[in-house]
Amino acid sequence: MNKKQDMKKLTSIFLLSALTFGAGNAFAEEGRMTTTELMNYIGVGAIVFTLVLVLIVCLVLLNTFKVMAAILLKDSKPEVQLGVAVEQQVGKVKQKRTFWQKVLSLRPLSEEKDIVIEHDFDGIKELDNPTPGWFMYLFYGTIIFAVVYLLNFHVFKLGKSQEDEYIAEMEQAEAAKEAFLAQSANRVDENTVTYSNDPAVISAGQAIFEKNCVACHGDKGQGTVGPNLTDDYWLHGGTVKSIFKTIKYGVPDKGMISWEKQLTPKEIAELASYIKSLRGTNPAGAKEPQGVEDTGEEPVEESAHTETVKEI
Repeated sequence: MNKKQDMKKLTSIFLLSALTFGAGNAFAEEGRMTTTELMNYIGVGAIVFTLVLVLIVCLVLLNTFKVMAAILLKDSKPEVQLGVAVEQQVGKVKQKRTFWQKVLSLRPLSEEKDIVIEHDFDGIKELDNPTPGWFMYLFYGTIIFAVVYLLNFHVFKLGKSQEDEYIAEMEQAEAAKEAFLAQSANRVDENTVTYSNDPAVISAGQAIFEKNCVACHGDKGQGTVGPNLTDDYWLHGGTVKSIFKTIKYGVPDKGMISWEKQLTPKEIAELASYIKSLRGTNPAGAKEPQGVEDTGEEPVEESAHTETVKEI
């Protein structure tokens, strides 16, 4: 059996294996094969593949036996031919460099005499060894990386620079902070609300007041149908917690509706702070005092938002 015949047989077997797997995959893709049939095809393919491996091993062993037989036989011509072949192979092995010698750019000891530099010092000779291959590959790799980096980030702007990433992350953090503060503000109730003199909070509360409360309490809080909100007399308490509770639940028997459905807790808190800020403004045409005197003195917080930020 020569090498051409061996290659033909191996090729035929590999083609048979490929056709077996290909047919199984084609039927499986078209949905014509059940799970059991697919497993059978896979089993057949595995058997064929194993047979191929066994055949390859057999061919290698056969070639090995041929070489051993040629060595053991005492025929003169084969010995001469084999001896020549062995010498040629030995010469090739001597000339061939190992993998690590190639990677490290090392020369065999037999070639050192060819790379000795023509000078020495105190009996020490220097060899003209080149820079190791791995180092040169690494050096060229850094140059390629630098070019790609330059084109990607500074020429074509395909990627974000460090400054762009910083700006994007800051924007995301700001959006997350605002969402957290908004969510925290909407968790406030009559037990946790605090008075805020923050101009932004007062302005927001004024807008809510002018939209929903002017009809009953006047545009300045002086009172019309409803009571005066600028003096020290209150029907249901003058603290910000009491005002928040009154706005939230209303006073149905007095005509004060509940705003719990129309306003968010944050908006009610802003409205309560605005009403508290009206104390002592003494607008013209203010309605006479009603209820019990209650100055509603309490600590002033900058804002519920500021308090939340400090906790963060």
